[in-house]
Amino acid sequence: MAFLELNDLHRSFGAVKALNGIHIGLGEGEFLSLLGPSGCGKTTALRLVAGFDHPDGGRIIVDGRDVTRVSPNKRGMGMVFQAYSLFPNMTAAANVEFGLRIRRKGKEDRRKRVLDLLELVGLGHAAHRYPHQLSGGMQQRVALARALAIEPRVLLLDEPLSALDAKVRVQLREEIRRIQLELGITTLYVTHDQEEALAISDHVAVMYGGVIEQMGTPSEMYTAPATPFVAEFIGTMNRLEGTIVDAATGEVEHGSRRFRLAAARGRRNGERVLVLIRPETLEVSAAVNGDGDHNTVRGEIITHTFLGPVTRVKLASNGTMFTADMPPARAAALPVGSNVSVQVPVEGPQLLSLGDDAPVSAGLAEEDQ
Repeated sequence: MAFLELNDLHRSFGAVKALNGIHIGLGEGEFLSLLGPSGCGKTTALRLVAGFDHPDGGRIIVDGRDVTRVSPNKRGMGMVFQAYSLFPNMTAAANVEFGLRIRRKGKEDRRKRVLDLLELVGLGHAAHRYPHQLSGGMQQRVALARALAIEPRVLLLDEPLSALDAKVRVQLREEIRRIQLELGITTLYVTHDQEEALAISDHVAVMYGGVIEQMGTPSEMYTAPATPFVAEFIGTMNRLEGTIVDAATGEVEHGSRRFRLAAARGRRNGERVLVLIRPETLEVSAAVNGDGDHNTVRGEIITHTFLGPVTRVKLASNGTMFTADMPPARAAALPVGSNVSVQVPVEGPQLLSLGDDAPVSAGLAEEDQ
C-alpha cells in the first residue's frame, strides 16, 4: 500500500492546465524524483503536496489520511527550497531549531536534536555561523537539517541544488541520498536535471504538459522509454523513424536502408515505428568496402566532443545523423572527416509505435535536454 498517494490531481491557472490528472503512489521510505522541463507541472505538484496551494480536483493521501485540505503546518511535511530561505539574522543552529521552538519542544530536546542534525549534514563545526558566513552548499545543508528537525513524515525538495556549481551539486546530491536512506524518510524531489534524478532516486516520474509521461525505476526509464518525449528527455538518443517490412526476421526499413532488430520481431508488417538507439551501443570503426550486413552503414565523422570517459562523435550517413560514444583513444584514431562504418546492434534498440499514418522522416540524434 502506498504511503504517499496523489490521486487524479488537477490544477489550472486560467486557461493553463498545470496538472491534468496525475496519479502517483510512493511507498514509505522511497525516493521519487519528479523530472521534466520548466512549465511541466512538477513544482505545482510539490506545492499541492506541501499545502501551499490546493488542487481543483483529486486527493492527496499520506499514510491513509486525506490531507488535501489540511493546512501546511499540520501535514507533517518538511520542505527544502531552491533558494535556501534561511533566516539571515540567525545562526545555523538557530535556523535548524526554529521549527522546534514553534512546536514548543523542551530546551534540552531542541539542543540535542539540533546538534545531531548538524552532525548528520556535516556542519557540526559551523553551528554558530550566520548564513552569510557559509557557502551555498553549506547553506543548503542547513536548510536540509531545518526541514528534518521537525521529523517530517514526507520530505519535499524543490530543485535544491540548481543554484550550486557542478562539483558541489554532485557532492550534495549524494549526501541527500545518504541521509534519506539513513533516516528512511519518504521523499519527493523536483528537478529538471536528468542525471541528478537517475543517480539518487528509487523511482522517476517524467512529466510534460501537466501529465506523467512515464514512471519507473531509473534503469527502466533509461533502457525502455515509453514515449518519444521520455526517449528524448532521458539521455541522448538516436531516433530513426521507419516501417516494419518483415516482422518474422525483425527487418525495419528506414529510408533506403533495412535494419534487423530483435524488438521488431513478432510485430506487424507495415507498422510505423520509432527506433531508439543509445550512442554507447553503436560500434564505430574505420570504413570497410560496402555497407556489409543489414546493420552496418557507412558515414563520415562530422564532429568530436570530448566528455572525459568518452568522446561523443556525430556522423552523417546518406542524410541520417548518428551520435555515438567511443573511448577517447579510439576516437582520436578517427578524426573529423574520416570515413567510418557504424554497426547498429540487433539487440538493444527499442521500438515505439508511431501509428500507420505517422510520417517517416530522417533520423535525428537527440541531444541531452
